[in-house]
Amino acid sequence: MPETETGGRTVGGRIWRWLGRTPVQTFILCPVAVIAVELMLNRGRLTIIPWGAPLMAWGYLQYLLVGRFRLPRAGGSAGMEVPPERIIASGPYRYTRNPMYLGHLIFLTGLAITLWSWFALAVLVGRALWFHRRVLHDEARLERLFGAEYAAYRASVKRWIPGVW
Repeated sequence: MPETETGGRTVGGRIWRWLGRTPVQTFILCPVAVIAVELMLNRGRLTIIPWGAPLMAWGYLQYLLVGRFRLPRAGGSAGMEVPPERIIASGPYRYTRNPMYLGHLIFLTGLAITLWSWFALAVLVGRALWFHRRVLHDEARLERLFGAEYAAYRASVKRWIPGVW
């Protein structure tokens, strides 16, 4: 039986594209996977440490609010599919070049603490490596697009942690 078409795209294709989006992976799929693994490992019980929940909220809100800050100022698309039209060096971007990606990692840190999970910690490490590779690719692309302007921005603002790295 053929898949239903919607606007020239199959429903299955649209679902796969949605599942492939970075925020869906971080804020939906990773928590669901961690919860499933922890339930299996702990015979249907979860350990909940509430001290991690504020980090989860902080990370998600940082991702969401920085995205709302960035899009009208830089143009492009919500992700990097369509690159920005200009460099932003104000707001959160004056402290770190990747505040949205950093929000993902803060959320995942909170998830590992909240569920007191070694699996979530492994997910965090894996996603951190993935985000770092993505950042290196993004930086090369931005350098090609903006040249000396981006190089100057990169020299003055840390990649991940303000004032440190």
